[in-house]
Parts: sequence; C-alpha cells; structure tokens
Amino acid sequence: MRGEDRTSGALFSYVDVEARLPAKHPLRAMRRLTNAVLTELDPRFSALYERIGRPSIPPERLLRATLLQLLYSLRSERQLVERLEFDMLFRWFVGLSIDEKVFDASTFSKNRDRLLTHEIAQEFLSSLLGLPEVKGLLSAEHFSVDGTLLKAWASMKSFRPKSASSEGPGEPPPGRNGEVDFRKTKRSNETHASTTDKDARLYKKGTGQESRLAYLGHALMENRNGLAVAAEATLATGTAEREAAARLSQRLPKGATLGADKGYDAEALVEGLKARGIEPHIAINGTVSKRGKARKTAVPGEVTASLRYAVSQRLRKRIEEGFGWTKTVGGLVQVKVRGLAKVRAVFVFAMAAYNLVRLPKLMTPTGELRPAT
Repeated sequence: MRGEDRTSGALFSYVDVEARLPAKHPLRAMRRLTNAVLTELDPRFSALYERIGRPSIPPERLLRATLLQLLYSLRSERQLVERLEFDMLFRWFVGLSIDEKVFDASTFSKNRDRLLTHEIAQEFLSSLLGLPEVKGLLSAEHFSVDGTLLKAWASMKSFRPKSASSEGPGEPPPGRNGEVDFRKTKRSNETHASTTDKDARLYKKGTGQESRLAYLGHALMENRNGLAVAAEATLATGTAEREAAARLSQRLPKGATLGADKGYDAEALVEGLKARGIEPHIAINGTVSKRGKARKTAVPGEVTASLRYAVSQRLRKRIEEGFGWTKTVGGLVQVKVRGLAKVRAVFVFAMAAYNLVRLPKLMTPTGELRPAT
C-alpha cells in the first residue's frame, strides 16, 4: 500500500540524539577525548573569567565548536553557527540541547583574544597527548620535524614601501584597490611591509616558486603512529625552519633520533643535536657548487649508513599528512586571521584536531590500544 505524504509537522517530538548517532561514529571517540582534555583545562578557564557579572558562554562549547569548524571544513564562524541551528550532530558535539539557542557568530571574535590563544591551544595539545589512552601510542625515541608555508590573509597589493615618501602612486579612491605596476620593481621585507598584516613576510618555499606573503608552520612528529607532539608558527624567514627545529628538539630525551629533510642539513643545527645526545637523521644536502664541489655535511657517515637512519628517512615523510590535512580539510591553505599570535593559535589547534582525527583509528571503541598486527 502506498504511504501517505504528510507535510504538516507534529506538535510535539521527542528526539534522542544518542540513539540516532551510530555507535561507531568517530565523533563519539573524539568527543570523549575532547571532554577529558577540557576537564583538565578547567582551572585555566576559571582563571580567565571574572566571578561576578552575567554568565558567559561556556568556553568548552566554543572550543568544541572550533574543532567542528576544522573537522568539517567550514570556512567561517557564520557558516558554523548556521550549521549549529539545524544539525543535531553538531549540537550534540558542542553540548547544545535541541531547543537551546545558538550563540552569535560574533562571540568567536570577542573571545579570540582571551580564549582562542596560542597558550590555550598548546595546553590543549599537551593535555591530549598526556591522556593515558593516548600516551601509549607515542614513541619516546624516534621523531621527525618539518615546516610548511601558511599563506597570509593579505593581498600582495598591500605590500607597500615602509617609507611614505618612496611611494609612487597616490592613495587609491575609496572602495577599491590602487592600480600599481609591479613590473621591474624590487620588493623585500627590509623595504616593504603589508598594510593589512604587519607580521606577514614575503617568502617562497623553494626555487622556482612564486613569492607570497606568508607565515611558516612547524611540527614535531613521533614516528610510531605519526602524531604531532608539538607545533608552532613563526615569521617566514630563511632560517625559521632550522631555528624552530632547534627549539622543538629541546623536549627530546637523550638518545632519541630526529629525522628531517635536506633543508635542515646545517652545521649549527646538527652539532647542536649531537651535543645534546640526539642522533641527527637529516637528509644530506648534496648541492654541487659551480666549481663542482659537493656541499659538506655535519651528519656523521656512520649514522647515514645505519638502518635506523634509513627507517627515519622513510617515516619522516608522514609529517606531510598532517600538513596536508590542516590545509585541505582544516582550511589553513590560507589562514583567515591576521597577526602572528592568532596564526600560532590557529595552527597549533589545527594540529591538535589532526591528532583527534587519527586517534579513533588507533584505539578500540573502548579507548584501549589496538593489538599489534
């Protein structure tokens, strides 16, 4: 018998979101891990808010909503709030009941300087890695480091001379960009700066690539399961990657190994690692000069000939999976915030979200480690 097409809604409805959500849905494990981390951060949240005045929107909800924005590739807070209005899955993850009013999109802007900071993002990542069910997944001996370019939220037309007297064209008419001919014009970070993002730097990742206003993101990965154990963002300079690698390697124990590509084959970095008892598994930069001489390396020959070095060189490339996820899914192919402080917070939080995506696949539904195969 043909069913009846009823278009009028019922007056009352009782919806159990838990019953509608599949038992093996990955967000279940992600939410459990996220709640455990937010519980540890509760004292920090209490210190951020005054004890008087009207109750604010719980910071835990704002951070869960920010995670959803990264996980589901939502390009703006307005799009996120719109999704929260009708998506039961989103409401369940954030902690909103079916009939509860959704907060305004401007809430994120008002709380970004206080809550969505680099310090909170770093503590979120550290607390996540410190959970008992996660700690057993991490390697304590073998690590890799790498960096990636983060395109700044600034146009190349905003990259203008620092001295007002050296500007060629006058001010553009209101409501439009000025017409400027950049052909045969030399521009550098010493003489020019962006008028919209003062921290953005002109940079190119490799030979033959175009220069663009950018930042650099850096990550330290453990080699057992490819999880990010540390992350930071810096100004885009020619030495930023090696300097960040030296800082990130400070947390490694004596006897650990650190893999990296040939861009890190610098004597100062390699000697610093050896002085701290860290084995440098860095690819050899065998660039040949015009005179036919190969570039010297500080990486010992006995290290490059070992099996451990070959394994590190193979596994270090997995760090690109994290960078690729943060850009394609997390939306960081071009950051949507300005200033180094905000870019650092967004990048670290995105790397933490990448770990959350990976963890349900590495653990059983009960939160225990999967048996080795």
